Amino acid sequence: MTVFSSILKTDGTKIVDASGKQVVLKGAGLGGALNMENFITGYSGHETEHKKAIEEVLGKKKTDYFFDRFYDYFWTEADAEFYAGMGLNTLRIPFNYRHFFDDDAPGVIKPSGFALLDRMVDRCAKYGIYVVLDLHAVPGGQNQDWHSDSAIHQALFWVHRDFQDRVINLWVEIAKHYKGDARIAGYNPVNEPADPEHTRLWDFYVRVEKAIREIDPDHILFLDGNTYAGDFTHFGKPLPNTVYAIHDYALYGFPGFEQYAGKSEQDDKLRRQFLRKVKVANEANVPVWNGEFGPVYEPEVVYPGAPATISIEENVATNVGRYNMLAAQLRIYRESNISWSIWTYKDVGIQGLVTVSPNSPWYKKFGDFIEKKKRLGADFWGAHPDADADALYTALAEHFKKEIPEQFHKKMYPPLWDIKRQITRVSREIVLSSYLCYEYAEFFRGMTEPELDELAKSFCIENCDKRHLLNKYLEEDARTA
Repeated sequence: MTVFSSILKTDGTKIVDASGKQVVLKGAGLGGALNMENFITGYSGHETEHKKAIEEVLGKKKTDYFFDRFYDYFWTEADAEFYAGMGLNTLRIPFNYRHFFDDDAPGVIKPSGFALLDRMVDRCAKYGIYVVLDLHAVPGGQNQDWHSDSAIHQALFWVHRDFQDRVINLWVEIAKHYKGDARIAGYNPVNEPADPEHTRLWDFYVRVEKAIREIDPDHILFLDGNTYAGDFTHFGKPLPNTVYAIHDYALYGFPGFEQYAGKSEQDDKLRRQFLRKVKVANEANVPVWNGEFGPVYEPEVVYPGAPATISIEENVATNVGRYNMLAAQLRIYRESNISWSIWTYKDVGIQGLVTVSPNSPWYKKFGDFIEKKKRLGADFWGAHPDADADALYTALAEHFKKEIPEQFHKKMYPPLWDIKRQITRVSREIVLSSYLCYEYAEFFRGMTEPELDELAKSFCIENCDKRHLLNKYLEEDARTA
């Protein structure tokens, strides 16, 4: 068990304790709880509209009751015990700003947000698990995706300084609350920023660092690179006691792309991708933390709603390749001795170390709907590669390409997303998904509080399955000195 004898700090390219001993942080993100993402728990749309749609069906009292139980069951002492038993020593806790203030009262901090975080931190601390606090959704959206809890494809956080001021004020309150708390490994001020102008992110980091340091001079700041934590080229002089946070997803681990087969050229590509992202940190003598990575997996058991054509044998073979890709990534990280946090700890069977059982009340109620979402491609993470109507989106993309002069095809930010990706993001993953959230909410109609409690208990670890081969690879790496 970790002894929280001192607050961690940086020393050159290392994270160390007060004695100067290096501490390599290894763990996972707790996505899906205090910041909800639709592929993690199976709902549709973005978090705020999802909760609003349920409240229209259930009423406020029952909705609050359901989510209170859901948050409590998502990370319990039993989760912390299992997690620490794997040798994992750090949990990244993503949270939505809306737990701490409302848009119509941005200056009023809600104690309920701290109560939710404190409960998770306390449960981690009992088993010696450090916590990284990760602000995963900010006012206006810090990137162009729905997982910043925004129903548009613009990152307005970088446009309106008032939004940035609100977040800086929030971090001041968080710093007041956790100042001197050695259980906290550090603060991750904003997840996956995507500033099209590339300069406003660093200006924000300078401002938020100054504000935090006036209250809390000690905790590490984990600073994500721009464009979804991949680009550090516009960073200024390194700020003291900071770690550069990359996200290192590899397309070999996703359906619809070339699959990992252990080829030397594939390993070389994984290494080049990683080294490109850490180049600035290495040159600046700053530690690196890989805040997110990991493939998605095909179901190895039959879930409610699964198509009759599903082949478990094929899925198992596909997953072996993805586990092998993960192992290759972990070897690369060990070579550089960096800290990491895989995405994500618990979900409905896409990526999690722990997954909701196909026999659970959750899957009995939502299984058909989750499969419909996959079939329609309503969220990118969980979509079938041959999602329904894909030919329609391809034709629409071709129409756009024909009518838009080629010189402008890469003008939309980020330019690595082609025209079809931009179209499907907006039409399928935002608009279609927003319509589907009302269908999802109807499944709650008429449910009693005991029924809601049983539904939420589907996420209790005692009722979940474990992804054993994934956990084996992670445990082996976590226990490697």
